[in-house]
Amino acid sequence: MIRIGCVNFDTSHPLAFSGILREGTRARYVALYNDSFREDDEVEAFIANHELEKRCSTVEEMAQMVDVGFVQGTDWDSHLKYAQPFIDAGKYVFIDKPFVGKISDCAKVEALAASGAKILGCSSVRYAYEIRDFLAIPVEERGEVISVFGTAGVNEFDYACHIVEGIGGLMGPGAESARFCGAGEAGGKRTETYFIQYEDGRSATFQTCHGTWQPFEMVITTTKTTYQFRIDTNQIYRALLERLCDAVESGASEIVPVSEITESVKIMLAGRVSRDERDGHPVALTDIPADDPGFDGAAFEKQYGAAARKIYLG
Repeated sequence: MIRIGCVNFDTSHPLAFSGILREGTRARYVALYNDSFREDDEVEAFIANHELEKRCSTVEEMAQMVDVGFVQGTDWDSHLKYAQPFIDAGKYVFIDKPFVGKISDCAKVEALAASGAKILGCSSVRYAYEIRDFLAIPVEERGEVISVFGTAGVNEFDYACHIVEGIGGLMGPGAESARFCGAGEAGGKRTETYFIQYEDGRSATFQTCHGTWQPFEMVITTTKTTYQFRIDTNQIYRALLERLCDAVESGASEIVPVSEITESVKIMLAGRVSRDERDGHPVALTDIPADDPGFDGAAFEKQYGAAARKIYLG
């Protein structure tokens, strides 16, 4: 059985993931390290209700007793710091979404992967059954993908990264540039639309809606027809966990390379630069400034923690 250590259980993901894993026998959360905003009552409840073995005092301690670390805090700027002890111990580490939020961190995690670190990630939408099933249709039948359109809600990065990862799952690597196309507002809500150009001529568009949840809707235009589906959010965690367990059990590459995950981050960074600094002009992924501040993970954690309910006591 795969032994999982959880670093910070800020979101509902560890709660949901553990529930799914406890239906079978492939993997279990066995340890928790927490130095984020959730308090001791929730720590104790999670450990008791999900039969964890231990609350670890350091991530280094946890890395010695598990097969894989799950870094699941909401401050993505700290993800690599928490991942490092698992990498140093030669263990797998899964970095939950958003993977990282700065171009400098993209370079760091790419270098770690190139040196042999066993890094897994990131969004469950990339591994959704609907995407898997579409890709399983022979190209001769479905046609070659020309363009994809996807939607997401809630906010511009922490949640919108899901749909960009989903687009990456469909399109594969090769994004060249991204640009901000425009925004719409009504009823206190705001949508933003971004365009991705690929090196081989294909394209993708994604739309975010800030302040309200929206479904992950995907429209795929191929050389033969158009496909449309909505991602079943009741199944995406299960789809991701199956792939993670496959990777840890087999040692094979069941999860996409780090470079493809960071490409999704770079798409969103380029789109932000296009919006804020380039008046909507395309920004090449290779032209994101090295000192670009990116998306602020510490600020997001503070905001998220202030609004968080005690979800682990039940």
